[in-house]
Amino acid sequence: MEELLNEIVPQEELEKFEKKYAHELELDGEVTIETKFEYAMCLVRSRYTNDIRKGIMILEDLSRLHAEGRRDYIYYLAFGNARIKNYSEGLKYCRAFLEIESNEQVRSLEEYIKKQNDKEMAKGMAVAGGAALVLGGILGLGIALAKNRQKREK
Repeated sequence: MEELLNEIVPQEELEKFEKKYAHELELDGEVTIETKFEYAMCLVRSRYTNDIRKGIMILEDLSRLHAEGRRDYIYYLAFGNARIKNYSEGLKYCRAFLEIESNEQVRSLEEYIKKQNDKEMAKGMAVAGGAALVLGGILGLGIALAKNRQKREK
């Protein structure tokens, strides 16, 4: 799953769908569902976080407005959120997908997200624990210095 999540869309492909999206928007003031989806699919596979977020926004709109493609939109919403390390949202979309149908690739993505989320939580706890130790050390040093100062003043 990690290989799939690390796969980056070729820049030419992203530009191709970006141009198609912009062209339709310019011509009709509206973009077809198919073009929106193709563009969003490229965006969530981009190397840039802002592109991924933009793709997620398009997919959220599509999933709200067009139930017929909801399954695919939800998968790429889970995928995009996993890529930007928004694990709680990624899990939410995996579970929503699995309510629609059972799918091994989505189960694999869900497991990957859970593992990554656990790693991030462990890192956060380690950092918080380290910060608490440092703060405790500074506080202890401050108390010791204050006592030492009081002894010297007597």
